[in-house]
Amino acid sequence: MDASAPPAAEPQGDETEIVVMRDVMVPMRDGVRLATDVTLPARDGAPLPGPHPTLLHRTPYGKAEARLSEISVADPVPRPNGLIAADLARAGYAVVMQDCRGRYGSEGVFAKYLGEGEDGVDTLAWIRAQPWSDGRVGTFGLSYSAHVQTALAALRPPGLAAMFLDSGGFWNAYQGGVRKGGAFELKQATWAFKHARLSPAAMADPVVAAALDAEDIEAWFRAMPWKRGQSPLRHVPEYEDYLFDQWERGAFDASWRRPELYAAAHYAALAAAPTFLICGWYDPYAETMCEHFRGIAAAGGRVEMVMGPWLHGRRSQTHAGDVDFGEASTLDAAIGADYGALRLAWFDRWMKPERAQAAPPPPAARWFRMGGGSGRRNADHRRDHGGLWREAAAFPPPDAVETAYFLTRSGLLCADPAPEGAVTIQTDPADPVPSIGGAITSGAPIMEGGAYDQTPGPETFGARPPYLPLAARRDVLVFATPPLSRDLEIAGPVRVHLRVSTDAPDIDVTVKLVDWAPPSADYPQGYAMNLTDGILRLRYRRSFAEPRLMEPGEIAEIVVTAPPVAALFRAGHRIRLDVAGSNFPRFDVNPQTGEPEGRALGRRIATTTVHLGGAGGPPRLVLSVLP
Repeated sequence: MDASAPPAAEPQGDETEIVVMRDVMVPMRDGVRLATDVTLPARDGAPLPGPHPTLLHRTPYGKAEARLSEISVADPVPRPNGLIAADLARAGYAVVMQDCRGRYGSEGVFAKYLGEGEDGVDTLAWIRAQPWSDGRVGTFGLSYSAHVQTALAALRPPGLAAMFLDSGGFWNAYQGGVRKGGAFELKQATWAFKHARLSPAAMADPVVAAALDAEDIEAWFRAMPWKRGQSPLRHVPEYEDYLFDQWERGAFDASWRRPELYAAAHYAALAAAPTFLICGWYDPYAETMCEHFRGIAAAGGRVEMVMGPWLHGRRSQTHAGDVDFGEASTLDAAIGADYGALRLAWFDRWMKPERAQAAPPPPAARWFRMGGGSGRRNADHRRDHGGLWREAAAFPPPDAVETAYFLTRSGLLCADPAPEGAVTIQTDPADPVPSIGGAITSGAPIMEGGAYDQTPGPETFGARPPYLPLAARRDVLVFATPPLSRDLEIAGPVRVHLRVSTDAPDIDVTVKLVDWAPPSADYPQGYAMNLTDGILRLRYRRSFAEPRLMEPGEIAEIVVTAPPVAALFRAGHRIRLDVAGSNFPRFDVNPQTGEPEGRALGRRIATTTVHLGGAGGPPRLVLSVLP
């Protein structure tokens, strides 16, 4: 494939170091052309002869734009992609920055996530045919720019030499990133609304832009469920179409098994390229990165993982939400001089081994264990939660022991199974449990991610006066250990086994793991800090591929999973599990009528019973506990 004639190379900054070819239009197999910038090492204003190892970054956010994640502790100003490319070119790489299909300068129609693998393969083939490339290509990027990497790698393209995956690259979009446990993640709706406004259609047509500007997204969220053709996205139909395609496709069918959405089936292919993984516990892709680590390692690949206490891309920030983890929690303090240096060192190690520093490889998994701080309110009015870094050859670490805590009718979590009993709640889709923090990104202005005390306030979307703790709601079941007599550390996945019955054809069951601190001078009502949470839509209790509505009198044995986490429960704290029927606006609300997903118009109150104790599989919380 030939690109349209590129502009002449432009010397940039120090003219002896790099040149840039801007807006090279690279054709894909269907004739659509993608806007691409190429930055090359140079001397005296002319490109060095090369050929060079090449680094590729594909993005829907603008190939020349600045990303909020490209910062460091020393330099908190976001760096544009052009400066990142310049730094990498000065280190001896050819660097390719490209707008994804239908975004910014690229042609075609944007269909979120779909087709990125093929476009990546075609771009890689074009790169390898250029005289400035030596045929070895590394890929890098955060979030969507990580999704496009795994989509590419799954197709086994020749020349892929290394990957730097930051907070993305779906292991299974159905179980994290788009849906979770059958429910729909509403960050997809806030993302679509924001980026419809930045779409070529809105940029080219002031009427479309004005129509989107006039929409009140908070009012639309209060008016959910949305309808096709009657949503705030109706002004840009391609964005409304892809959003509703994701929303309405509830069953785990072949569309969810596409390589762009389901790397879990392609770890043998991903293992062909050394892969660096980095993410945070309050990131929607925490589970994705842990699954990548496990899957690539099991397939014989070379993989390393870093997990911090971070929000999405906020690795040089010490806090997530209302909780601060200390100066040592940043990437800069513990892992590398800064993010750019860490990325460059990874590519040097695999693509320029003659320049890589001679040192033993670090442990395969490094993670930040949250907890251990003073619990005081710091100068920034955040809770000092503290923590420290751990490392091991695997995650969960080999010495972690799965430990069960059994649910009792009195609300305790106990080491021994409880006598039989039951507890019943009513859940009302018109009054869902409001989301307070969690693993959320792209949710503004509706929701924010991170760790918070689980008490809503006027700023909490969907909350109502008198703003009592979530634990006080009649539709939230709370189970907790007695105050711990000694510290207890966990590192790994979280599972909740339950037995439930309901008078509705379909309900959601949500779980939330909480570190419940006792009252203190700074927090006289105590502090209930969310650690991780999960959800299961009961029509998928037996199979995500073949939904079945609940039957009258059925007692369903279910497992609700939450993304992995590493945390210390201090002596005097309590391990707490909250069980409810909604977590909105993080997930869409189940109308509890059994209607098709994304198209329901009705709603009903459900009466649901959690059956406790008994033989077979007593309800329990399962944690990976370290000795």
